[in-house]
Amino acid sequence: MKIAFIGGGNMASALIAGLAGKLTAGANIHVVDPNADALERLRTQYGVTTASASDAAVSAADVIVLAVKPQSMREVAAQLLPLIDAARQPLIVSIAAGIRSADLSRWLGGYGAIVRCMPNTPALIGMGITGMAATDGVSAQQKQAADDILRAVGPTVWLDDEAQIDAVTAISGSGPAYVFYFIEAMQQAAAELGLSDQQGTQLALATFAGAAQLATQSSEPVALLRERVTSKGGTTYAAVTSMEDSGVKAAIVKGAKAAAARGKELGDELGAAS
Repeated sequence: MKIAFIGGGNMASALIAGLAGKLTAGANIHVVDPNADALERLRTQYGVTTASASDAAVSAADVIVLAVKPQSMREVAAQLLPLIDAARQPLIVSIAAGIRSADLSRWLGGYGAIVRCMPNTPALIGMGITGMAATDGVSAQQKQAADDILRAVGPTVWLDDEAQIDAVTAISGSGPAYVFYFIEAMQQAAAELGLSDQQGTQLALATFAGAAQLATQSSEPVALLRERVTSKGGTTYAAVTSMEDSGVKAAIVKGAKAAAARGKELGDELGAAS
């Protein structure tokens, strides 16, 4: 499989790290980015080919991964349009937040083989998760290729309706920030309870990592796992009761819904005709 990446930033680098020498040889991966230092690093580490602008190697790719900032996508699509071989029908995989497949297709002259993805930042350590949606023009083979590429950095979740990408963005795309926010609160509580910064950080991080792994490996609902730690009248019960009284769960749900709403707004703004 020949794969071209338009953009060589953090997420592209994470994908290339998971792909090179595994799904395909590094020499079959081509990276386009104006940053010469980024290209040199990728070339040295993974044996990929590189260019500062889209070229013939992009035209020869089976899959073209668009890993650029959303605000740059329309310009990138305009540069890419004359290079796409309509007879070959390469797959376009977009990991740019907020860019809807319909808008990307319009910018590419009505091109139909597009998979839109929403990965998250734990992909940088191979522990991400990606929501994915395919247009009708994507073949079963191309869908499998997209799945193979994104699985290089973690599991995938396929959606029947691309509109659900906004919900994925709210839960897993933005979700790492919610986790970091809660860890920050635990660190602050540890400090106010007299623990050192190092102790508070170690306890908070290990607790989060351990609890997440327990939930992942258990066949039981997380609500039941929580109940088992929450003995009535005990310390955990006091904490959870206080959080419920303060509306913590409701605030988290409200925040996630705000993220989903903003995702829809961004799609409207970025896709608006010029």
